[in-house]
Amino acid sequence: MSMTLAANLPVVFAALAAFCVTMYVLADGFDLGVGTLFLLAPRNEDRDLMMASIEPVWDANETWLVLGGTLLLAAFPASYYVLLPAFYLPVMLMLFGLIFRGIAFEFRLQTVAFRWVWDIAFAGGSLVATLSQGLILGGLIKGVKIENGMFAGGIFDVVSLLGLACGAGLVGGYALLGAGWLIWKTDGPTQVFAREVAHSALILAAGMMLVVSAWSSWSVPEVAARWFAWPNMAFLVPVPVLTTALLLTIWRRIWIGREAEVFLLAIIIFLLGLVGLVVSLWPYVVPRQITIWNGVSDPQTLVFAGTGLIIVIPIVLAYQAHAYWVFRGKTRHR
Repeated sequence: MSMTLAANLPVVFAALAAFCVTMYVLADGFDLGVGTLFLLAPRNEDRDLMMASIEPVWDANETWLVLGGTLLLAAFPASYYVLLPAFYLPVMLMLFGLIFRGIAFEFRLQTVAFRWVWDIAFAGGSLVATLSQGLILGGLIKGVKIENGMFAGGIFDVVSLLGLACGAGLVGGYALLGAGWLIWKTDGPTQVFAREVAHSALILAAGMMLVVSAWSSWSVPEVAARWFAWPNMAFLVPVPVLTTALLLTIWRRIWIGREAEVFLLAIIIFLLGLVGLVVSLWPYVVPRQITIWNGVSDPQTLVFAGTGLIIVIPIVLAYQAHAYWVFRGKTRHR
């Protein structure tokens, strides 16, 4: 292996990890958002239609979570053995939330008298998973305590005001994605409900984005230096400006735009948010402690893992594209 290729492998695998995280956030984000909105729906028929709209694709969406976690373990083991114990609590809560969602998909339509139990399980699992991801995000921004190369904090260190603000922001953002999906995939009273809740979701998402951005800059000097030092500031100003413009556009287009417009614009906002996160954390796999270069696996492991990814990622993308194509169009009552 050439020296140039070996030197660039950490960057390639960091990009692949970022791609898997992005795919998970976008793919599973909207169905978590639908779950978050579930109990707010005014009629049982609306809830039936909401679940039916994501039923064909939700389990494939979570494939990216498994793929991303496996990739981190193979390519950046240092991040795994430091971040996993640091985020053990929200990771376990997230997994239990996703399990409850999966069970609710299977059992909800099989009962009548106790359907409300599975409604709560589906909505509660979605909300717990989303808030857990927010705690993880807040922990990444704030950083974790390390001594002698190992996590040295407590299990509840991840619970912070910044993490809770990130969780609230993700609840709003995922709810906006979910509302956009429902506007696109349903019609009638369910679509009207989605348009109505989209405004509240947008306000929550925008407000928490502002809070998290300000809090991160105030509490983490490295983040502030990355964004506000010259000449970085000149290159990075378009990110918040474009995000603000898109948020205002969504607000105006919820009732008058094309049906897919809110969903697609919300996706772009999430992509801009992920760009901001990469800018704030680069080049660390453990924030401000371990970089992608000193936390990466040996070249032989990367080549082996890369060979598998070259095979698996196109298959997953093709399968998901086929599923979305087969189940295109409006979701109707059975």
